[in-house]
Amino acid sequence: MAYSVLLVEDDTSIALVITAALSDEGYVVESCDSIAGRDRLLGQQSFDVMLTDVMLTDGDGIESLGRVRKDYPDMPVIILSAQNTLDTAVRASDTGAFEYFPKPFDLDELTRVVGQAVGSARTPSQMPEDGSQGMPLVGRSQAMQGVYRMITRVLRNDLTVLVLGESGTGKELVAEAIHELGHRKSGPFVAVNTAAIPRDLIESELFGHEKGAFTGAVSQTIGKFEQANGGTLFLDEIGDMPAEAQTRLLRALQSGRIRRVGGRQEIAIDVRIIAATNRDLKPMIAAGTFREDLYYRLNVVPIQLPPLRDREDDIPALARHFLARAAEEGLPQRNLSDDALALLAQQPWPGNVRELRNVVFRLALMSREDVIDVAAVAELMQEAPAQRGGGHPAGFDEALAHWLSLHEPVSGTLYHSALAAFEKPLFEHALGATGGNQLKASQLLGINRNTLRKRLGELAIDPDRFSRRS
Repeated sequence: MAYSVLLVEDDTSIALVITAALSDEGYVVESCDSIAGRDRLLGQQSFDVMLTDVMLTDGDGIESLGRVRKDYPDMPVIILSAQNTLDTAVRASDTGAFEYFPKPFDLDELTRVVGQAVGSARTPSQMPEDGSQGMPLVGRSQAMQGVYRMITRVLRNDLTVLVLGESGTGKELVAEAIHELGHRKSGPFVAVNTAAIPRDLIESELFGHEKGAFTGAVSQTIGKFEQANGGTLFLDEIGDMPAEAQTRLLRALQSGRIRRVGGRQEIAIDVRIIAATNRDLKPMIAAGTFREDLYYRLNVVPIQLPPLRDREDDIPALARHFLARAAEEGLPQRNLSDDALALLAQQPWPGNVRELRNVVFRLALMSREDVIDVAAVAELMQEAPAQRGGGHPAGFDEALAHWLSLHEPVSGTLYHSALAAFEKPLFEHALGATGGNQLKASQLLGINRNTLRKRLGELAIDPDRFSRRS
């Protein structure tokens, strides 16, 4: 039996390539380049699957899908689009599309998905009331398309998500997008940086505490889990969570219930968990500093965020976006010249999107001209203490200033987050200088050996990496 495919594509060359590929697989393909042509063909015969572009000769292919999904609810729809934004991916998902392919796409993968779609049935979802709503993530690069597709796949379920990526790549923005675009958007979104909470307070911060549970607990306090009830709890820097808190977190995820510190009553909680880390958790599991069972509880749906150096094409759009944000926050309205945008796109951006944002905000603040030219960007890049082109910060003060420029910790967390950031390379330097000998390293640092051993475990530093043994 030959399955029939309706292809709605206004790019003749793309239509010919898809038609040839599907015909070689035995499909009967009918094609057109417009909404009117699509409706005409649908009225003449039935199709097993439809592939449609978004921007067609006579309108928006997604906006017009409502009546198609109503009249042909059992026909799977695959959406193709060169409008590669998160907004497009979400709109495609909201139609109940079987799959969404950003252009350019892998033809073999498209053919495979058409095979999966044939004969399947999909229940249409309600179209979004406002398809033009602002998206929290910016960029159309190929590197971001997989991120957008993964986000759309978790919007209508409560699967736990683990967002992975370097510092400054926008992991919290991904969590916010999943919450704001998903079915829990009417509930609270609560974010907590687990690395910024003192070790002796993290369990109270997450689970709350009863009055008198410990010195200073003068009243009952509701923790982040209860605050997020009915919504989403975002656990940032999960790799820095102390071992004892990991145990209680695992118990909460397994049972769906928590107990306040000092309390006896278990409390049922209804939260969607999204965790994030810039660390590789697998070596930490091997070192015994991160629980393997917790890892598998969190790593249900991993989303890997690309660093900005792999998103060069997105830098101009991001820079314009941040200029608009700067103006919204009271800074002068500025624009960037094409040459200035090109120079920004050439930078390595070790601090990723967060560093780009801070640079653009500084440009908006310092520029005396409405249009920021390439000379202004070059001057700021030269002054920046970031390591560029093999150069290094002149000293510790500049390194610290650079770190602070890339981090915007919540009030009351700056000391602990800064201390953790600089303590790890300090210990690694001492271990490197002593060939991994912990006794000598502790003497070099001027601290107790037991203290060093404890902090090495907490910071997930393996001293064997520094051993000089062959």
